[in-house]
Amino acid sequence: MSGLRARLAGLLAEYGVPSAAIGVLHDGEITDLAVGVKDVSTREPATTGTVYQCGSLSKTWTALAFMQLVDEGKVSLDEPVRTYLPGFEVADAETGAKLTPRQLLFHTNGIEEDFGDPGEGDDVYERMVANIADAPQVHPLGHTHGYSAALGYAILARVMEVIDGKGWDDIMRDRLFVPLGLSATSTRPEQVPPDRAATGHVIRSLEEGPVISPIDHLPRAYGPGGNVNSTVGEVLAMAYVFLNGGKAANGTRIVSAEAIREMMESRVSVPDPYLFGPAWALGLIVCDWHGETVYAHDGSTIGQSARLRILPDSNLAIVMLANGGPRDSFYRKVFNEILTGLGAATIPDLPEPDPALELDLARYTGVYERLGTRYEVTADDGRLHLTMVLDPMHAEFLGKPDRVTYELLPISDTHFLMPSDDPLEDTQTVAIYDFQQGAAQYLHTNCRVTPRAG
Repeated sequence: MSGLRARLAGLLAEYGVPSAAIGVLHDGEITDLAVGVKDVSTREPATTGTVYQCGSLSKTWTALAFMQLVDEGKVSLDEPVRTYLPGFEVADAETGAKLTPRQLLFHTNGIEEDFGDPGEGDDVYERMVANIADAPQVHPLGHTHGYSAALGYAILARVMEVIDGKGWDDIMRDRLFVPLGLSATSTRPEQVPPDRAATGHVIRSLEEGPVISPIDHLPRAYGPGGNVNSTVGEVLAMAYVFLNGGKAANGTRIVSAEAIREMMESRVSVPDPYLFGPAWALGLIVCDWHGETVYAHDGSTIGQSARLRILPDSNLAIVMLANGGPRDSFYRKVFNEILTGLGAATIPDLPEPDPALELDLARYTGVYERLGTRYEVTADDGRLHLTMVLDPMHAEFLGKPDRVTYELLPISDTHFLMPSDDPLEDTQTVAIYDFQQGAAQYLHTNCRVTPRAG
């Protein structure tokens, strides 16, 4: 890792990221390093003990704790949620009656993230469940994958609370953090020692450079799916469990080997296989790196980001935590250097567009819309374009116009590259699919699904 420090310092400067900590678990041994500063205003250096926000990587932590309840026979992945939450309901009666924990872990529940403001109290997940009684479906239950940032894991957390008789924060401490021997990992911002906490930064332009995020942590509603705080070493302590059949490095059994197999092998296909991989497992994304199966999860808050990759065939896990970003190309450059040095499989490049494809563009055009999201797909001069419509406040925060248009370059009849001329954006991938009566019904990008309007 000696040459990586200088390389990482150069990449931090190139991308405008204040700091990053890297950890590698290989054959049971951890190597780690940190480069940069925790806060651009204090210039205090980041260390491997710096505590970063994990964002949606928190979902892997929560899923692991949930599987303890499965091991104990207290909950079934395929029993309706209503078995554990008798009053559970949403606008669609079938979804309310049939939704299962497995579908929540798969992100195939289809329930709109319309949970209002549940507050910051200890009853936040109970209130979220109550608030969705009239929430509509983005798609029918189980019909397609569509990432749920907060709601799906909040429902899981409420199931855990009812079964265990304590709050989700205490459950995570008692079921995971203490048995794993972790001292820096927590679920609440006030639990992070200020002298160890990384400060989040947003990057609106390379000329301006990183500025401290005006929002220092996500609302409590995002807790089970986004509010775990940790260090690279302690994230790897969790990854160790996946590489060692459910056992921690200290010898404690966290879950059964059967639970680990279930988390990895129970899968649903993802409409856009290029951003991460072709399938979603239980709390993990399934990637295919040149024939090697890799398990992953990413996370981002408003100013911090996390990347975890687990390669069981190579007995290897890599984590990167940063207080800026996230940028896919940044992570790829750092991880591929580490992977190449270890002789492991590397991250595949995105595919090239296929100029020979002849598409009926009318099948794709239209408006795709859901709460807080609107895409307009148009055809001009034989080319497809996607316009992303941003909320004016969000656009102002990012320093962007409220309408941003990209060209869609076809990879196949359902998959597209979406390059950007913004130096702060990497090429993204988009799936437009599920054709009915000659028109696509869904648009899937950044793991999220948006239905055709009307």
